[in-house]
Amino acid sequence: MLNMSNESIIPWAKPEFWGNERNYTDQALTSTWISGGPFVDRFEHDFAKHCGRRFALTASNGTTALHMAYLALGLGPGDEVVFPGFGFMGAANMAIYVGAKPVFAEVDCETWCLTANEVEKAISPRTRLIVAIHTYGNVCDMNAIMELANDQSIMVVEDTAEAFASRLRDRLAGTYAEIGTFSFQATKTITTGEGGMVITNDEDLYDRMALYRSHGMRRKRYYWHDLPGHNFRLTNLQAALGVAQLENLESIIHKRKHIHRQYHDQLSDVSGIVLQYYRPEVDAVLWALAVKLDPRAYPQGRDAVIQEMKEARIETRPGFVAPRFMEHIYNCPALPVSEELSNQVLSLPTYPSLQDEQIDFICKQLRRSKR
Repeated sequence: MLNMSNESIIPWAKPEFWGNERNYTDQALTSTWISGGPFVDRFEHDFAKHCGRRFALTASNGTTALHMAYLALGLGPGDEVVFPGFGFMGAANMAIYVGAKPVFAEVDCETWCLTANEVEKAISPRTRLIVAIHTYGNVCDMNAIMELANDQSIMVVEDTAEAFASRLRDRLAGTYAEIGTFSFQATKTITTGEGGMVITNDEDLYDRMALYRSHGMRRKRYYWHDLPGHNFRLTNLQAALGVAQLENLESIIHKRKHIHRQYHDQLSDVSGIVLQYYRPEVDAVLWALAVKLDPRAYPQGRDAVIQEMKEARIETRPGFVAPRFMEHIYNCPALPVSEELSNQVLSLPTYPSLQDEQIDFICKQLRRSKR
């Protein structure tokens, strides 16, 4: 039995390093290529190959990956972009940055992800883009969303920050839309500390994103700007970490799936705790295991449970804040499911080195918090 009185806190997330990270970063340092460099090209090549896409382009983080995707797609004032009402708001914020208007659609009450039916309700003549966010590692029904988008000549971007390596019908999340974006922040499935990636099969989009990433300049012509770009580049040091992490992806997947099964086995039959639902055609690699707490079983509320878990030396996180609760930024109608999830969802520690006895202890404490 785990005795937490003699243990440090169980963190909500923890990066894991698998062997070649130090070797490759040492190589990058020795080469003196610490900004751009060979590991950036190698990481992009390896990532594109893994995803089965023609092009992959690194970015400084997942948010700038979205930003340069929107710029390449030509989003701007007068355009509307559809987002889920429950999920990380970084994608919506970048739409505001380029002058577009975020419009929010309700999510499914079981999968917590966008559905084509709800997206269709949010579409207007000004809709130019749908952003499908694969929340917590689950995958939206991309076949239906892509069919809807194609019928109405609307572009799609997949925000795959939380779902790298998850699959839908044996196809990787992030490979259904024109562009897929990824995050390698410290808590993500693979990490470069901070970092991101975009993938596409469209050479024109790739070329425009590459320009926006690097001041609008091409390598072959120094200090000439084809367009007013930014600096969204990943460093060679960070890319060295990414190459090493990608080499060990199968081990990471195995460990994360084991953790998912352990949580599922212990919590799926507990009254008052509702797990996120994954459709049979989804093979999820979770970024975080999240649960919804029924207020009848947890009348003290989710935030009080977070504090109780903290007192037991377990770090947890609340669900994403629904946009309607942030009226100072977003204009959003009432979305009852998204708002309920925002108030009731709790995500639990999820990282490869998490031990079975720690999961036992976390689940025991969560059950103890029931009233």
